[in-house]
This record gives sequence, C-alpha cells and structure tokens, in this order.
Amino acid sequence: MDKLNKILKNVVIFLVVFLAINYLFNSCQNKEEELLLNSGNVLFTTTDTEYSRVQKITVKISNNTDQEIVIPNECPGEPFDVYKKENNEWNQKTSEPELNCENAKDIVVAPGKDTKIVYESWNHALFSEMGLFRIEFETEINGETKTLTTNEFLIVKEGLIKQIWYGIFYRPIYNALIFFTSIMPRHDLGLAIILLTLIIRTILLVPSQKAMKSQKKMQEIQPRLEEIKKKYKGDQQKIAMETMAIWKDAKVNPMGSCLPILLQFPFLIGLFYVVKGGLNPDNAYLLYSEYSSFTLHDISVHFFGILDLTKANIYVLPLIIGGLQFAQMKLTMAKKAKKKKDGDKKEKKSEMAMATGTMTYVMPIMIAVFTASLPAAVGIYWGTSTAYGIVQQLVVNKSKPETETKVRVIKPKND
Repeated sequence: MDKLNKILKNVVIFLVVFLAINYLFNSCQNKEEELLLNSGNVLFTTTDTEYSRVQKITVKISNNTDQEIVIPNECPGEPFDVYKKENNEWNQKTSEPELNCENAKDIVVAPGKDTKIVYESWNHALFSEMGLFRIEFETEINGETKTLTTNEFLIVKEGLIKQIWYGIFYRPIYNALIFFTSIMPRHDLGLAIILLTLIIRTILLVPSQKAMKSQKKMQEIQPRLEEIKKKYKGDQQKIAMETMAIWKDAKVNPMGSCLPILLQFPFLIGLFYVVKGGLNPDNAYLLYSEYSSFTLHDISVHFFGILDLTKANIYVLPLIIGGLQFAQMKLTMAKKAKKKKDGDKKEKKSEMAMATGTMTYVMPIMIAVFTASLPAAVGIYWGTSTAYGIVQQLVVNKSKPETETKVRVIKPKND
C-alpha cells in the first residue's frame, strides 16, 4: 500500500511540474509571437541555405504585421525575382514556361500567418546552374513600399545517389510515359499511365510473384509456429531452434517476401513520382532528344473526356481505389480455416492476427484519403497497379500448397 501511495505521489508531482513547465513555455511563446506581430516585420527566407540542382527551392514568408500581404500573380513568370551572383554582380534570371494561367491567383498572407511558395514550375530553368543565389520582391508594409530579400543560398551538384536515381529510374520512366502518351489516341494521358503501369508490373512479375508465394508459405506454416510458441512458452532458445527447423523443413525463407519487394520499390516509386509531376513543364529538360519536339500542351488530361487527371477527385476515384485495396488485402490475408477437433472452442486470435485484421480495414481508408488529396493521375496509376496485384494474388492463392509433404510408409513383407 505504501508503495502504491509513493507511486501516486510521484505521478502527481510529475504532472504538476509538467503542467507548470508547459504553461510557462506557452506563455513565453505567445509573448514572443505577440512581440513579432507588434514589431511590424515581415520575414522572407528560404527553407535552407544549400540546395542541390534537383531540389525544389522553397521560400517562406512570415507576416508579423497587422495587415495582410498580397503578392500579385505574374503567371507564367516566377513568383519572385531571382538573382545569381556572377563576377561579383547580382544578375537577374527569368523564366516564362508554357503554363495554364487560367486558375492562377494572387498569394495572400494573412496577419500573423506564414506561407511557403515552391518554385515547382521554374526550378530547373532558374536554378540549374551551381552558384550563389538570392530572391527578392517588393511589397507595401504600413503604407511604405519595401524590398524584401532572402538570405543568400548555394546551389550545388546533386549527390551520387540522386544522380543514379534520376539516370536509371526517374528519367527512363518519364520518357516512357511521354512516349506512350505521344502514340495514344488524342495523346490520352490516362491510357498512357495504365499501359506504362501494366508494362512495369509485368517486368517486375517474377520478383513480385516470388514474394507472394513466399508470403503464402509463411501463412501455411503459421499454425505450426503458433503451436511451437505454446508448447515451449518462456523458452525463447527452444522456440527459435524449432522455428528454424520448421522453416528448413518447409523450405521457407522469412526474407523471401522482403527482398523481391525491395527490388520493385525503386521502379514503383519512380513511376509514382513521374505520374505525380509528369506534366510539369520544368521537367522538359529530362526528355530524350527523340521527344524534345513533343509539347506537353498536346497531352489530353481528361480521361475519357470525364476525369481531369491534373485535379484531385474527392468522391468516386478514392472509393474505387479503396475498394480495390481492400480486396487485395483480403486476398493477401486469406488462408484455409483450420479444422477444429472434437468441438473445441475457437482459440483467441494472436496479437499479430488482430493487428493484421485491423490493417485490412485501416489501410484501404488511408489509401482512399491519400488518393483524394492527389491529382487523379496518381489514382489511375494506383488503381491499375492494385488491380494487377489482385490478379497476381488470385493466381498464387489457387496454387497448391507446397509446405505439406505426404510421406508413404512401406511395410516390409514377411518372409
């Protein structure tokens, strides 16, 4: 009892100290924000002081005044003035890519708020050369026109890993998408995404099939592993030895489902990012010379004339993708029900089984929300890839189990 009282006392002291520190911290933070707001300053900075040539330059505006700041949209021009230091002089760099400016709006920063602006459509055109840069713009603050300038930042050469990523994965996949789009009727982007996804999934068919078969084998021996855990409960060494023996007997490699998936990741991630930003005119420098004359404005972004692939589809597409994801997970987790003997009661599910069952429902919801927040082109890619995976899983599930080996005992004849 004394021990319990001591624990409760320590918990109460901890809570009091924690709440006091939290209150002081919030008070100081609020005072600091109030001082900044009353100071009438506007902070204009980049998110970093050094970027590689393939990183997106991002600037942050913190409006610590009591008035909103309006930055006029100059589409197709860049958001702010960019300067590069050359021969000890700051020379302005400009870019006006072929952009659709119909929905372009002014940038408004409310009092006490901040916002980030990414040089998404101008990044390579303005920051492809290494060197020292700065960004500035003019705005009206408290009735005065002021020029705000960011910190100076450095553009450096990208590292080896990024060079490999862009050279081996991203650029070839990007050019493949442009090629398929160029040969499609009406240059339909949706059909090109579907075809490219199917081709890449087919190329990766062998490793993905191995991963699925390995996962199925692991499910087939799971009851035997559960029995080992119950039989030798508390003896981790014995459990490990018996588990290794079962793996060896069933010819199962626990890493067999991981390695093939790891081999697929670079291609699938590359395909995802290509689809996500494939229509960005700033990526035109990645095109091979064969497609340099092909303009992105020729591409039809309306799938079957209905779905705009450049905008998020909030209702229909997420439900379809979520449903496909749910079907795939149910097929992945499907296994033959274990026969009960002598009317025994059903055993309680293991923690792993419960977690897996929860993920069967949670993951499709997460994917659906994810789909609703991105351009519909990503949803088309994800749906095609998932549908392909469902067909693969059906084939694997129909295959005969390989872990159960029947042994025939031959009795010797009596002489």
